[in-house]
Amino acid sequence: MAAAQGGSAVSSSEKVDFLKLQNGSDIRGVAVAGVEGEPVNLTEPATEAIAAAFAAWLLNKKEADGLRRLRISVGHDSRISAHKLQLLKGDCCQNAVTHGITAAGHDILQFGLASTPAMFNSTLTEDERNHLPVDGAIMITASHLPYNRNGLKFFTSDGGLNKADIKDILECASKIYEESAHSKRQEREDASRGVVNSVDYMSIYASDLVQAVRKSAGDKEKPLEGLHIVVDAGNGAGGFFVDKVLKPLGAVTTGSQFLEPDGLFPNHIPNPEDKTAMKAITQAVLDNKADLGIIFDTDVDRSAAVDSSGRELNRNRLIALMAAIVLEEHPGTTVVTDSVTSDGLTVFIENKLGGKHHRFKRGYKNVIDEAIHLNSIGEESHLAMETSGHGALKENHWLDDGAYLMVKLLNKLAAARTLDSSIGSKVLTNLVEGLEEAAVTVEIRLKIDQNHADLKGGSFRDYGEAVLRHLENAIGKDPNLHKAPKNYEGVRVSGHGGWFLLRLSLHDPVLPLNIEAPTKDDAVKLGLAVLAAVSEFTALDVMALNKFVQQ
Repeated sequence: MAAAQGGSAVSSSEKVDFLKLQNGSDIRGVAVAGVEGEPVNLTEPATEAIAAAFAAWLLNKKEADGLRRLRISVGHDSRISAHKLQLLKGDCCQNAVTHGITAAGHDILQFGLASTPAMFNSTLTEDERNHLPVDGAIMITASHLPYNRNGLKFFTSDGGLNKADIKDILECASKIYEESAHSKRQEREDASRGVVNSVDYMSIYASDLVQAVRKSAGDKEKPLEGLHIVVDAGNGAGGFFVDKVLKPLGAVTTGSQFLEPDGLFPNHIPNPEDKTAMKAITQAVLDNKADLGIIFDTDVDRSAAVDSSGRELNRNRLIALMAAIVLEEHPGTTVVTDSVTSDGLTVFIENKLGGKHHRFKRGYKNVIDEAIHLNSIGEESHLAMETSGHGALKENHWLDDGAYLMVKLLNKLAAARTLDSSIGSKVLTNLVEGLEEAAVTVEIRLKIDQNHADLKGGSFRDYGEAVLRHLENAIGKDPNLHKAPKNYEGVRVSGHGGWFLLRLSLHDPVLPLNIEAPTKDDAVKLGLAVLAAVSEFTALDVMALNKFVQQ
């Protein structure tokens, strides 16, 4: 891929290994100093080079359409490094991302504090007054990672980029960075630099969500009137949902918490999978006698809910709830999920709802891409979800959107309340009745020591794959254990009334082990089977697994 045209003001003598910034289909790195052992590698100059490389990548795709000047939207979540990355020396009006793009002669729409789904949506929204849609979008975020991290996500109207695209962009960024360090790149003249405009896009995006709920209630102006809904934004970017979505729909929102952006995340990690975060929203629901609680992650591409009794609607329960709603609208459709969903969810989707459960690989992009693939070969799929709270629907352009997931729940509530105004969140809870849930659920992470002699200079990935092959062979000799007939990731096995899945992490030298069982004794039996099979792999740290089976 050619370098970005026109040049950039990137300047740094520090060496950056750009490919180490890749995190699957995202870019993530350390942006704030102060954490021992985590040196900053996502610097302003590196970020500027990455932005310029994205512009070059995008221009290369768009030149077939005759485009030579791009329009790109830029937004960020509440992280403290969003502003650090934005401010360049001597250029207080533009950020590193914006400077890298405008220096190449392309235009920018600055959205400020925004959500990741809104950034993708800006490539689809038609609004000439606000220069929409854009050709591409950049979100500055590292999701729920600690305060010192940050990153970038990229979008076109086709959705998020894939791993190969990110690798191309980072390789191009490395060249731009090196050329700038050696003064080989020149600034464009002011007349040919890109133009920067600010747009309140979150109001446009939120308005579309409001209209979706009103439509589901027969165009009633305030279909949530009388409902008490509390939101926990975790001091991320999701606070807009209260004032821009719920209040216009008539909901009472007192008791909503942590709506103010604060990149240090002083109250809890903004993560619907985190126990402390879920305890916080559950307590808010109970304390305020609310009908429903909603919680978002930092950049609002993930979410979860809590009903009026304090029952959490996340992970398998949220997938079951969304599947129930979608299968009412599209009977028989296939629901694609990640690999760690429960056997009980499969029974619920297929036996109770009459749908099909297609369990695929971890990674929200993997799940979404698989649903798109199934549709392309004639198997209808309308929902793709991860247990982490990522979820996308065909009707919403396969946009990975935590706010839209919650709108689907609100649609159900609003439609029910047009028939009976006394109906609360029980209408949602009733939809997941019959979902079988394991009494014991555990995840144990088995780390691979990359410096261990057992690796013999090989990669942790090769070592991990060898562990999985050996486990698979060992399982075949145990009559109490049965390998899943269809499995796309790791080794999934049923037995002792439950199941386990051992897989290789997408990015880290870790083999996560998930176990679900009806009793602790049954879970221990599954754990012992894994322990016996992997004991000869001395580079694998099984201390946590040993502790679990001995408790």
